[in-house]
Amino acid sequence: MAFGITEPDAGSNSHDVKTTARKTPTGWTISGSKYYISAVDQCEALLLVARDGDLSTAEKSRLSLFVVPTDAPGLTYQQIDTSIVSPDKQFTVFLDNVAVGEDALIGQAGNGLRQVFDGLNPERILVGAICGGIGRYAIEKAADYARQRQVWSTPIGAHQGIAHPLAECHIAVELSRMATAHSAALFDAGQPAGEAANIAKFAASEAALKALDQAIQTHGGNGLSREYGLSELWFVTRLMRTAPVSREMVLNFVAQTSLGLPRSY
Repeated sequence: MAFGITEPDAGSNSHDVKTTARKTPTGWTISGSKYYISAVDQCEALLLVARDGDLSTAEKSRLSLFVVPTDAPGLTYQQIDTSIVSPDKQFTVFLDNVAVGEDALIGQAGNGLRQVFDGLNPERILVGAICGGIGRYAIEKAADYARQRQVWSTPIGAHQGIAHPLAECHIAVELSRMATAHSAALFDAGQPAGEAANIAKFAASEAALKALDQAIQTHGGNGLSREYGLSELWFVTRLMRTAPVSREMVLNFVAQTSLGLPRSY
């Protein structure tokens, strides 16, 4: 199942979702579009966030959550040309009066935003786990190369200019993995995990990208060769600083929720 919330004019500002669902005698019809939807071509259904056209007002949007089969009449998608090297491709999804039954609704009509946010914490935890793996992989590759690569009969890893940046990256990655494990434990225990999940996502994505960049630098020109298995990870790792929530929105959340500072948006 793919997840469809983002639109050209609605990302973190999910209240601005324009895709609209309207009640019918047998269920709903849904029209609109979604943007940067991952792997919809591999999925049987789309977990779709839509504005409830019957419950929303001009002052306030009410969102509902639906399961929409990807082969439903009126649902089409088009691949977005990106530089991301990943098994998941990105798509724009179009919905033109797509009809779904009563059983397509998840939870209560007009209360989908709360359910969506309940599902976003594990997504942030997942990003923490992915980035922890990328970071460890990059550092392991770099350390191995720094032990073997010799310049003037000395392994380059003997130089602090190489060793210290890798050590710092290792520390940051391991700390982010601890944060990810902590957030996962809270979520599994049914405890509030919003703050921990956001911290884990932020720390891990920052640490992984820095570790990957340092690993590429350690390899010199070889770091840009596909043979060494690093450069093709750069775009997908860079993506994790932006998706599924940008680092700026994480900082907004922590400032407002954790520190009690005034709302900035």
